[in-house]
Amino acid sequence: MLISYGAIVVAGIMPVVCAGIAKSGFKGYDNSDPRAWLARQTGFRARANAAQANCFEAFPFFAVGVVLALLTGVEPDTVDTLAMAFIAARVAYVVFYVTDKAKWRTIVWSAAYLVVVALYALAMLNLQMP
Repeated sequence: MLISYGAIVVAGIMPVVCAGIAKSGFKGYDNSDPRAWLARQTGFRARANAAQANCFEAFPFFAVGVVLALLTGVEPDTVDTLAMAFIAARVAYVVFYVTDKAKWRTIVWSAAYLVVVALYALAMLNLQMP
């Protein structure tokens, strides 16, 4: 269970890592208006910024899935395994996004999404019906 809690923290930090990738090594970065600066970027910086947005979008779906699975009594080892699979897929997603490997990015995005669907499905199957 500790692993799945840690995975939530890692998933929450991933957007910040993506933002760091987008901003790294650039001499003219303007911190007074970072969103406008990022919106003007191209190439890997623009892709890292898009990965950041997608990480923010994926986070609540994943975090709630983990919590619901644990609250409904899904085996913690199963939740941990799925949480690790999600993080692995999301890290690969960011790598493939930044390096412009669109087909692989879509594959690992789909894998991560299916992991979260599995968390919800397991939670629903574990509910006690009256």
